[in-house]
Amino acid sequence: MSNPHASRLATNRSRLGHKVRYALRHPRRVVPYLRRASRDTWLRLRHRGSHVAYYRAVMASDTARSPEAAVGGVPSRERWLAIGQMQYDYLVGHGLKPQDRMLEIGCGNLRAGWRFIEHLEPGHYYGIDISPDILIEAKKTVVRYGLQEKLPHLTPVDDLTLDFLPDSWFTVIHAHSVFSHSPLEVIDECLAHVGRVLAPGGFFDFTYDRTETNEHQVLGEDFYYRTQTLVALAEKHGLVAHVMDDWERLPHGQSKLRVAHTRLNALD
Repeated sequence: MSNPHASRLATNRSRLGHKVRYALRHPRRVVPYLRRASRDTWLRLRHRGSHVAYYRAVMASDTARSPEAAVGGVPSRERWLAIGQMQYDYLVGHGLKPQDRMLEIGCGNLRAGWRFIEHLEPGHYYGIDISPDILIEAKKTVVRYGLQEKLPHLTPVDDLTLDFLPDSWFTVIHAHSVFSHSPLEVIDECLAHVGRVLAPGGFFDFTYDRTETNEHQVLGEDFYYRTQTLVALAEKHGLVAHVMDDWERLPHGQSKLRVAHTRLNALD
């Protein structure tokens, strides 16, 4: 019997053959794909040389159509809530405590963030995102769930140098579906600086789209990496990373790495 998970990891979505086969299986998705490809080409030309500026424009366009669908392309509010619940349950299951100080990179419109804010002590949640448009929606989420007294910090950023944040402060750092939309130089920038703000004994969890074939990207929006590439990148910056196997069993389709200062912390 074929293994659909193995098949997914062996797929190169940038190849013409894959695109043709996918179009034949899903003909109704061809026109939306062509519209998105046209829009993305125009935005790349307008923001040539800056992936952050390009993807900020993508997020502005997606948010204008649907703030919830802009985060991970979820098709419904129910799915938006379910994915947020999955992220929350996973971290709480791994020991996330109210007294933890959490940084969420790419917090979006607080799909999972509102649950983290509710769980943590006041002032212990920091969310950053490159998109001011999606952060406006995040503020609306805070109001919708009545979380004002939790004093969440929501900050737009131009890069992932984290230069405005204090040393050794965050016990938990989290990035869901961020590196799946990031070229390697953006991931490298984050890993070069995340160790400075990560507290001793803390960890940084991030998801990524995993491939076991050639690393590739689609439309400059979706990036697929081999695990060993990201592990080596973390090691270059004095960090240790390992795959969270229990995450693989959840219904999301991405893989997750946990990064820490030492191997002991990484295996907690």
